[in-house]
Amino acid sequence: MRFSPAVIIVACLTLICLMFVVAPARAAAPPAFISLDLEKGSDPDQVSVVMQIFVLLTVLSLAPAILIMLTSFTRITIVLSLLRQALGSQQLPPNQIIIGLSLFLTFFIMAPVWQKANQQALQPYLERRISSAEAFKAAMEPVRKFMIRQTREKDLALMIEVAKFPRPENMDAVPNHILIPAFVISELKTAFQIGFLLYLPFLIIDMVVASVLLSMGMMMLPPVMVSLPFKLMIFVLADGWYLIVGSLVKGFTG
Repeated sequence: MRFSPAVIIVACLTLICLMFVVAPARAAAPPAFISLDLEKGSDPDQVSVVMQIFVLLTVLSLAPAILIMLTSFTRITIVLSLLRQALGSQQLPPNQIIIGLSLFLTFFIMAPVWQKANQQALQPYLERRISSAEAFKAAMEPVRKFMIRQTREKDLALMIEVAKFPRPENMDAVPNHILIPAFVISELKTAFQIGFLLYLPFLIIDMVVASVLLSMGMMMLPPVMVSLPFKLMIFVLADGWYLIVGSLVKGFTG
């Protein structure tokens, strides 16, 4: 049985998060059994371990959407998929390679953002210095800064207009439910712009090969079979993976 990379990553995140939730509670007071005690405690932040696990599993069910929508994963995946179609290499590289490369590039690009979220929100929350609401707000600050840098003003204005939200004084006043769809729309537009630029040189090669085959009377020979070696040769000679991956990463970190 084969599992997709997304399923494996969600499972790993689940185990790691369970370690963070269960380990502190077990070190403090190891329970003899698991109970669903919902009695009101003196501290509202002190939730039972079982309820924390329930909340954690609910959040992890949305982990794939969070990973895709709030990071650079969308742009990278679309660009690599369009590159494969432009090359005309059918299923090469396969979907597993494209998704895996997109995930690792996403981890590389988002590492500084997640480190800030860990220092500002997760560690203080685990040390019980801040509440869960304060931790969520602190964790969203670096993520919001990342999304704001990549969001176009036109897309943000569209979502504000559609939501009939008052014009905010600054970017800090823009709520998350408006910023996130604006960020996704901007990422889609940028990805398709990059994909269009990637298509142009390969399209010219296809047109030249098709014209040569037509002039030679070889109408029964598919032009893709002849143009594919030339496109692969030009792509390799130009060091295409270096240029594309470098441009994608620098587009977020530059």
